[in-house]
Amino acid sequence: MNIEAVYGQFPILQSDDILLGKIEVRHLDEVFQIYDNDTVFEFCGIIPKHNKDTVKSMISHFDRDYNKRSRVKWGIFAAAEPDRLLGIIEAMDFNQKVNAVTVGYFLAEAHWGKGIATDAVTLLLQFLFNDVSVNRIQAEVMPDNAASKKVLLKNGFIKEGTLRQSALWAGKGIVDLEIYSILKEDYLRT
Repeated sequence: MNIEAVYGQFPILQSDDILLGKIEVRHLDEVFQIYDNDTVFEFCGIIPKHNKDTVKSMISHFDRDYNKRSRVKWGIFAAAEPDRLLGIIEAMDFNQKVNAVTVGYFLAEAHWGKGIATDAVTLLLQFLFNDVSVNRIQAEVMPDNAASKKVLLKNGFIKEGTLRQSALWAGKGIVDLEIYSILKEDYLRT
């Protein structure tokens, strides 16, 4: 795993339609709009944030986590409007022993159903497989989150199974999680 491709310098990723870039304080209003919406986090282990100052502090935590090499949070932007935040995508739990990483994502509700999450995951997979040289990318999804499962399946992920009562998610208690993954060999076949 080429971890320096991730943490040597903040990676900016771009396709024709999507830009994955750094979230900064200037994006506070859009980040707040996402975190202030209970519906966005219905199927996430994240508690919505209804205080703008709390969200502002979170943005500095994104940098802290990146500098600690624990996770990377990218803003999802339209390539044509690189200052308009549409959502957030992240890579975390870089396991160098087994060459694996976990990904997660969420969009502002106004951008649901437009293929944005699918495109953002596609772009992140390209980076993680080609530049970082990971072998396994996985995502954990609550069983009722049909939209997220659809995004993963469109990107070639395979449902591996359900982990029953396996995780304590903030605001949700102990939950079942479905595990989806894609291996580099799967990716190269598509």
